[in-house]
Amino acid sequence: MANAQKNNMAQTFYKHDKYLSSDKMEGRFVGTKGNNDAAAYIKKHFKKYRLQPFSSGYYQPFKVFVKEGINKMKSDSVSTQNVFGFIEGSDEKLKNEFIVIGAHYDHWGWGGTGSGSKKKDTIAIHNGADDNASGVSALLCILEEVSKLKIKPKRSIIFVSFSGEEEGLLGSKYFVNHLPVKKEAVKVMLNMDMVGRLNSEKQIYMGGAGTFPNGVELMKNLGQNSGLNPVVHAGEVGGSDHVTFYKSGISVIGLHTGGHPQYHTPEDDIDLINFEGGALVSKYIYNALVSIANYNEDLVFIKQD
Repeated sequence: MANAQKNNMAQTFYKHDKYLSSDKMEGRFVGTKGNNDAAAYIKKHFKKYRLQPFSSGYYQPFKVFVKEGINKMKSDSVSTQNVFGFIEGSDEKLKNEFIVIGAHYDHWGWGGTGSGSKKKDTIAIHNGADDNASGVSALLCILEEVSKLKIKPKRSIIFVSFSGEEEGLLGSKYFVNHLPVKKEAVKVMLNMDMVGRLNSEKQIYMGGAGTFPNGVELMKNLGQNSGLNPVVHAGEVGGSDHVTFYKSGISVIGLHTGGHPQYHTPEDDIDLINFEGGALVSKYIYNALVSIANYNEDLVFIKQD
């Protein structure tokens, strides 16, 4: 049963990643049709798995200034959006606390001068299958599992997919500055950025596990019988959207499966994605999310050096 479920999740992970990293998305650059189509795909699945919208709906629009030359664009301000929703917790008191789980969906489009591409002289679609179609695939796989729970976790959970990460964590900065709930109510943020290339040592890396009580111990313990070898850092918070939350005094865990030569190049494609590994990672993070949402201890912020 567990194997069938895992294989099923692997197929789902692959399906999401393949769609989001397909050429028709043209690299999901902010302000483009491909970026908006990716947002619509995420929203569709948020609704399918019964995520509740906040009063403003599933989209949180914001503006990004794009330098001339990136993605064949003229210098301009463009519109993009975070996609978000929530699942209400089952505990009368603790449902007023929120755990956030997120992954950015934007990437570098066609690359070009001024972009974060490692091959600036090559104008080609940067599909970003690992960066970060993989994180969004994990997010959707995790949401699907949470949606099946008859009794939901005690704390409420916000699922969010950010845009504008590549331009400097702009989506998460906008989100943290325009939270749909009180900032004090947001207890922990889990972020997945590049989780699609699990290596032969089965290592899932994470920073920030020491930013809430017994977090390091929890993440190590969850590694047992997971098929993974978690590499757990108390600090070493890293450089993705969770950093925005950490800087605002919110506990975080940033998760990834490691760097590779295809990072920020047109070669970051679906054929290099380890989708069986993606399923293992998704299951591990699902277990972490549910454990934290059901935490018996107070979730207090612990600053790391």
